[in-house]
Amino acid sequence: MQAAESAVTDPDMSLIDAVQARRSVRGFLDKEVPQEVLNRIFEIAQQAPSNCNVQPWKVYVASGELKERLKKQMSENTASGVKPNPDYDYRGDFENEYRIRQVECAVALYSKMGIERGDKEGRMRAVLRNFEFFDAPYIAFVGMDPKFGIPVALDVGMWAQTLMLTMVAFGLQSCPMGTMRNYPDLVREAFDIEDGTKILFGISFGYEDSSVPANETRTTRDAITANVKFRSS
Repeated sequence: MQAAESAVTDPDMSLIDAVQARRSVRGFLDKEVPQEVLNRIFEIAQQAPSNCNVQPWKVYVASGELKERLKKQMSENTASGVKPNPDYDYRGDFENEYRIRQVECAVALYSKMGIERGDKEGRMRAVLRNFEFFDAPYIAFVGMDPKFGIPVALDVGMWAQTLMLTMVAFGLQSCPMGTMRNYPDLVREAFDIEDGTKILFGISFGYEDSSVPANETRTTRDAITANVKFRSS
């Protein structure tokens, strides 16, 4: 048994309970997670499946002074209009039922944050909260070798889901963040990344601050008939 395993008692939460309890949390307590707990969470996530077991995810977790530096750099870039230079293009042209779900999600979140439709300043504050990492004590930047394409990026996504569900089981919450791909050069500089790793997204995480209004947001899911078809002939 590894040292991290012997120092941490794994929780009894079921997988179903973890799936039901996971949410995108946008407000965290200024409270550190014991390192042995972090080690155990990431050890469990390492069991995620991948094509030919290549384990393509590259993960860089910032906390403390480094996190604060990245927070300052990214927030200032965003506020001053510095154009993002993501390693991977993002296409968010949602139409039809996808657009409906997107709007419903935005309405649910902004209503809890007290932001009206025409409140441009409020919307900018909401955007900046992303680059403040929602006050999370940890921000993980997730990337992969640029030689890999979409099929392997799916493996990275499965790892991320495994990680976030494991965090829930240990009493933590998280928020996966596409905005963390905006300024990848800052991440590479912060972590001395010289192997060409490209950044896909980020995950802020920690203990939830239940007093933050945004954390009252709840979204719904469609019936499986909207996404799943079963056939036998």
